[in-house]
Amino acid sequence: MLIPGTQMHIITFIFVSIEIVIFFYLIIYKLARPDDTTASLNIILIALLIIYNVTGGLLPDPNLPGSVFIQETIAYGTGFITPCFFPYYVYQAFGLEKMKFHAYWGVFLCLLLPYFLFVLVYAVTNNLEIAKNLLVLPVLYALWIIYSLLKAIKYKYRNIFSSKESKEEVTVLFFSITPWIGLPIVSYFNLSQSIEASITNPGFLLLLALQVNRQIKQLRTEHQKLIDSELRLLNWNTNLQKEVNKRTRELEIINEQKTNTFVNLAHETKTPLTLINNYLEEYVNKNNPSEELNIVKRNLDKLSSDIVNLFDLEKFNKGFAFYNHNLVCNFSEILKDSVILFKHYGSSIEIKSTIADNIFIHADPLSINRIINNLIENSIKFSNSHSIIEVTLKGDGDTFQFSVKDYGSGIPVDVQTKIFEPYYQITNPKNNTQGMGLGLPIVKKVIDDLNGNIKVISNPKISPGTEMLISLIQYDVVTSEPFISKVVSKTVAIKKEELKIEEAFFDEEKKTILVVEDNITMLNYLFKKLSEKYNTYAALNGNDALKKLKELKSLPDLIITDIMMDKLDGYDFAKIISKSSTYSHIPFIFLSSKSAFNDKLQGLKLGAIDYVPKPFSISELLQKIDSIISYAGKQKRAMWNKAFSIINSNNNHPGRSKSAGTFEQNCELYHLTIREKDIAKLICQGQKYKDIGESLFIAERTVTKHAQNIFEKTQVSNKIELINKLE
Repeated sequence: MLIPGTQMHIITFIFVSIEIVIFFYLIIYKLARPDDTTASLNIILIALLIIYNVTGGLLPDPNLPGSVFIQETIAYGTGFITPCFFPYYVYQAFGLEKMKFHAYWGVFLCLLLPYFLFVLVYAVTNNLEIAKNLLVLPVLYALWIIYSLLKAIKYKYRNIFSSKESKEEVTVLFFSITPWIGLPIVSYFNLSQSIEASITNPGFLLLLALQVNRQIKQLRTEHQKLIDSELRLLNWNTNLQKEVNKRTRELEIINEQKTNTFVNLAHETKTPLTLINNYLEEYVNKNNPSEELNIVKRNLDKLSSDIVNLFDLEKFNKGFAFYNHNLVCNFSEILKDSVILFKHYGSSIEIKSTIADNIFIHADPLSINRIINNLIENSIKFSNSHSIIEVTLKGDGDTFQFSVKDYGSGIPVDVQTKIFEPYYQITNPKNNTQGMGLGLPIVKKVIDDLNGNIKVISNPKISPGTEMLISLIQYDVVTSEPFISKVVSKTVAIKKEELKIEEAFFDEEKKTILVVEDNITMLNYLFKKLSEKYNTYAALNGNDALKKLKELKSLPDLIITDIMMDKLDGYDFAKIISKSSTYSHIPFIFLSSKSAFNDKLQGLKLGAIDYVPKPFSISELLQKIDSIISYAGKQKRAMWNKAFSIINSNNNHPGRSKSAGTFEQNCELYHLTIREKDIAKLICQGQKYKDIGESLFIAERTVTKHAQNIFEKTQVSNKIELINKLE
């Protein structure tokens, strides 16, 4: 039974239809798993099978274009090409390594070559029956394929066929290849198309079914693994979450313990600070106040304010309410009093105010006073001398706005939200009233409690200055309702320290010292103490110090420098000095609040004679300075004496040259190794550890270790003592 209008039998058509459905299924599967190479092989196999069935079913047909010869050639060609793919398919899809020869060479020699002979004989004789006699060659090759297939399967399973997988594979492979042996017989006896399709197609479909079955099993296995992995991941995630919660709780406890310890420590300082402050006030009232006492008073008030802020912030964080916002206060009057107070204590900064009258608020007057004081203090801290601060208060319907605007350095946009975080400090140029970063966080919490908001208006890239704008709810006072207009509170006086340095006439009889310190109060103090004995010069940072060195008539005998400074810090300043042939001989001391071991080690590696942490004793510092300058003077005199001695010796004995015998003898005396001698010699020449390492092709760390051994053997503590010992 043929399909109407064609030579294709209905059986062939059914097989083609089934194979087309399988083909599209494999395409979808391949799209879902693009890395699956077996799926690609299955697609090629089913495509070749479809082509074979279509061409074998439709050709030859006199109604189709082309001669009978061409149509028969195409039909038999597809019949040869499909078996050609079989060896390569089983080699790749089933991992049969012993089929490699047939996959790449056998099919060309035993299938394609006979096909070309078939076409040639058919073309010459024009007799299909004679050409069919050549089909015996593919039959013989098929027997060879079966034999090779058996060997390949045995090799794969090591002659063990007990597993279900091996039995399935052997059965399906033999059932798929065997029908193709009978294909020449079908052609020779001119059996019907339906018989040919029924013999050839089931074998390959069975082969494909085996692969599909394996893919289904693989998908189920992968799905189960995915479920197991998900369960394990869920379990791990649960355990991890528990562990994270546990560790977080432990860290919270540790952090709370540290905070409590810190708060308790601060709490213990409140009583001593109270006593010191009261006794100091009594002393100042009884005696005339001096500049020294004013400095002590300002720093004591600052310390007291920082401790109060610390306690208040902790109260806020723990949810304690220590402000009574059920009170009514006159914001206008409190602000006016505060502005007058700041104007009284102000220095060169002008405070302009525009304050609307009778602005009331439902809040604790102490909290309002705190907001006002903090914002104005911050503006004064970050304003330049002879600058202006604008304080504004105005009503706006049910709300009112309070703003403080300065024209200082400004606040970068990217940190404007961080300034309300506890302990955060802006990395603007340092000032001498730097706080702990607690004021604004407390202000923010107070404003939040009052259902208000605070806004930062600043962009240093466009224009200088900062405006802090606060919006709060205005309260309408009922007639005869009591309110508070005055606040009895202590305001910390914000007085910007001024540089009080008058460089005196240079005295040639005195040694010269350059002090580099960015804290003006500290710089004034050091300058005052050192000027009594030395020619003293001052700089606020490393850049100013380099400029000062170029301006000085005589190079300093010692440099004392802080580390944490703007523009150019102490470490970078020391590096520049050590690399300069003009200044590298100048000894220097680091004077810093950084007291960690690594900080000290870094300073000493840069060639510092000493590293003095703050707080320090001025008498101890003065003694160290005196010793260093004295040693440096002795070293210079010794070098001059030695030079004159050599000159005189050469003059008296022209044939004699300088001998390094003394240095060598001293090294032998202290049992220095050859490497230690080389390093000691370079140290005595004034070279830094880094330069010594480069000269001797060893690491700086190795040089440091050898130097420690040298110091221990010679029983010295610094380079100057080492030079005196060995030379």
